[in-house]
Amino acid sequence: MISTSSVTMRYGSKLLFEDVSVSFTDGRRYGLTGPNGAGKSTFMKVLTGEIDPQKGNVVRPRKFGVLKQDQYEFDAYRVIDTVIMGNKGLWAALEEREIIYNKAEMTDEDGSRLGELEGIVGDENGYEAEANAAVLLQGLDIPDELHERTMSELQGGQKVRVLLAQALFGDPEALMLDEPTNYLDLESIHWLQDFLIRYSGTVITISHDRHFLNAICTHTADIDYQTIITYNGGYDDMVLQKTSVRTRIENQNEQREKKIAQLNDFIARFSAGTRSSQVNSRKKEVERLATSELARSNIARPFIRFDMLRPSGKNVLEFENVSKSYPQKDGKTEHVIQKFSASVMRGDKVILMGRNGQGKTTLIKALLANAPGVDESDTQAIDAGEVKWGHEVQIGYFAQDHTASIPKGTTAAEWLHSFDPKATKEDIRGILGQMLFRGEEGMKKTEALSGGEAARLLFCKIMLQKPNVLIFDEPTNHLDLESINALNQAIQKYEGTVFLVTHDQDLIEEAGTRIWHFEGGPTDFHITDHKGPYEEYEQKMAMASK
Repeated sequence: MISTSSVTMRYGSKLLFEDVSVSFTDGRRYGLTGPNGAGKSTFMKVLTGEIDPQKGNVVRPRKFGVLKQDQYEFDAYRVIDTVIMGNKGLWAALEEREIIYNKAEMTDEDGSRLGELEGIVGDENGYEAEANAAVLLQGLDIPDELHERTMSELQGGQKVRVLLAQALFGDPEALMLDEPTNYLDLESIHWLQDFLIRYSGTVITISHDRHFLNAICTHTADIDYQTIITYNGGYDDMVLQKTSVRTRIENQNEQREKKIAQLNDFIARFSAGTRSSQVNSRKKEVERLATSELARSNIARPFIRFDMLRPSGKNVLEFENVSKSYPQKDGKTEHVIQKFSASVMRGDKVILMGRNGQGKTTLIKALLANAPGVDESDTQAIDAGEVKWGHEVQIGYFAQDHTASIPKGTTAAEWLHSFDPKATKEDIRGILGQMLFRGEEGMKKTEALSGGEAARLLFCKIMLQKPNVLIFDEPTNHLDLESINALNQAIQKYEGTVFLVTHDQDLIEEAGTRIWHFEGGPTDFHITDHKGPYEEYEQKMAMASK
């Protein structure tokens, strides 16, 4: 069991949570939720022992796995060794054993120590360590040929999956995962869901993926009101329970306030008369009925709404036999997109989905290379084929590396104003307020923006431009659950055309009306174009596999 007793943490003058006493029971899977800035990562670091609480105590199991956030920490090590390092005791024994074996001559003391080390290796299943690590890596789509490579040779998304395997290695009693689905594709997320559901220990995970939390969580520990309250069920269950409790208290307070008003009216009318005993009785009743003071919630919900200045033509985009390839270091050519053709109509909401590295972002950048009004520097011309954008198309683009889209050396408000010089300060302040830039936060320097703030500022820009085509490449990576839900609803209500690269299953299922599924490897690569929602596509695929 993992538990905290009277834990308090502050960040500067800001109180994150106070006197938190909470237990995480063996065998249960907990989602740790709360808005950005509520203290989720801080609390996770307290649980893992990375930082000490400013007040209070923590009890944790002997063996637990932690998902590392620093992708570069293990660059000098083999992939397979990086996974085995998840069992610190085993890895220390293996390293010490290797040092002794490499000695030119061993002493009696070395021989005795070797016996102790072999005992540790045996107790920790060290003789099967590489085989067990390989199984985890294969499950996370790290092929065998990469297991002997160094971590520095892997791409960012691959490194995250290796670090996830490291956290899962060694049969830990508990897993503590901070944003484990970041940079994972949908197939890897499904694999992780299945793994965690089968896992017998305690799981505590921070995630902004609502579908993931609903799929795996037996309980939800929510950070709000400067404390942590545990609810039964997944994220949606928590929201319903939390809203119900809050509504009940507010209704009780409303009834109490009406009764108090009546009693105070009686006291005011008769306090100077002969009915003093009744007045005193009423005063005691007022004290008894004093309303429960409701703490203010940390949750702030942005308001996202995408409007259009004018609609596009009926045919938004047509392209034929589009191909895109990249030269490799060995002189060979990697064909990422091969002769893909499609026609997109006004109002289509196209979801680009598939495993990482299969060309989703490449296709977006290739289609944007000759798009009207797009001045992003990272677009890429196609090798072959023809792309034709339709009449009156106006594009709002959210790049995967969206921080590069915002220049440094200005403020959020000044940068936003440059896209509509006719807008008043009140207009700019209003749209910033919709995306939770309160008061003077709009004067924040662009180089000081967090990933989440930069994402919200880009949404401000797109809302100000009022385009009729939205192109979003992984827009949820730095958003909290409230912002992702707001984005989901805004896309559903939008009357224009959408191209959306995402691994968020709720967005795929609820916002999309058409699927481009990127599949296959270097020799059999293809894109399936399904004109219909994801649920319908899933049913079609299930029928085809029978």
